[in-house]
Amino acid sequence: MDYDYNSTDEDEDSLPFACQFLDFSTITGAVFIIIFIVGVIGNVLLLRILFTFEKLYLVTKIFIINLACSDLIFAASVPFWAVYHLHHWIFGDFMCKFIIWVHFTGLYSSIFVLTAMTVDRFCTVVLNNWPNNNQKKKQYAIGACVVVWVISIGTSVYDAFKMELSDDYYCEVAFSDELGYYFQVSLLFFVPIAIIIFCNCAIIYAILQTASRTRHKALSIVFCIVAVYIICWGPYNIVLLIKDLYTPKDCEELQRLDIVYNICRMLAFSHCCMNPLLCMLTQKFRSHLFCLLRQIVGINRERAN
Repeated sequence: MDYDYNSTDEDEDSLPFACQFLDFSTITGAVFIIIFIVGVIGNVLLLRILFTFEKLYLVTKIFIINLACSDLIFAASVPFWAVYHLHHWIFGDFMCKFIIWVHFTGLYSSIFVLTAMTVDRFCTVVLNNWPNNNQKKKQYAIGACVVVWVISIGTSVYDAFKMELSDDYYCEVAFSDELGYYFQVSLLFFVPIAIIIFCNCAIIYAILQTASRTRHKALSIVFCIVAVYIICWGPYNIVLLIKDLYTPKDCEELQRLDIVYNICRMLAFSHCCMNPLLCMLTQKFRSHLFCLLRQIVGINRERAN
C-alpha cells in the first residue's frame, strides 16, 4: 500500500521537470469526511442488526461481523487523512504512527477476513470432507478470525514503525524499504485476490452442477462482497504499481497518472462504506433496519414523554 498520503508535492519535487498538478486536497478531504460519516453509521447499524436480529452461530454472519469491525476500524482513521489533506499533519508524532497502525489493521483484517470467508465457502461447497456440524464450523470460523486479527495487528506494527513526523507538518515514511513495499502489496492484495478468484471459480463450477436455489442465494452475498472489494481496491493497487515501476515521459503523462491515482484512492477508501450498503440491498436486512429504526424512534418518544 501507499504510505504517502500527500504525494503530489513530493512527486513534483523529485521530477527532473516542473509540472503543474491539479489540487485534489479539498475534494479528497471532503470525500474522506463523507466516507467517514457513512462508513461509521453504516457499519454500526450493520453490527447492531446482526447482534439484534441474526443467528450468530451461522458462519457467514461471523465473518460479516468481523468485516464490519474491520471497516469500522479503517473508517476511524479516515478523518485524520481528511485533515491532513485540507491542512497538514497537526496530530503529532505518536498519532502519526498510531493512525497508520489503525489504518493498516483495518485494511489487512478486511482482506484477510474476506479471504477466510471465501475459503470457508470453498470448503463447504467444493470439498466433501468439510464437517457438516454447525458447531465445528463456528469454531473454525472464530479460530480463523482470531488468527486474522493477530496477523493484522502484528503486521501493522511494522507499518507504524516506519512512519515519522517530518518538519512538524508531514506524516511520512522514515526510511525506504522497496522489498517490504512489494511484499506488502503482494500480501495485502494480489495473493489474497488470487486465492479468492480460484476459490470462487471452483464454487461457481460446483453450484452450476446443482439446482439448489437456496445455495445460490446463500452464496450471492459472498460473491457481491468479493466483487466490490476487487472493484474498489483493484484499480488503486494497480496504479500504485504503475507509479512505482513506470517513469512518465512528460508532464502530461504524469498529470494523467496523478488524476487517476487520486480518483482510485478515493474509490479504495470508500470500500469501508460498501458492505453495509450491500447487506441493506437484501429484503431481510432492510426489514431488520426498519424494525431497528422503529425501536429507536419508540425509545426516543418514551424518553421525551
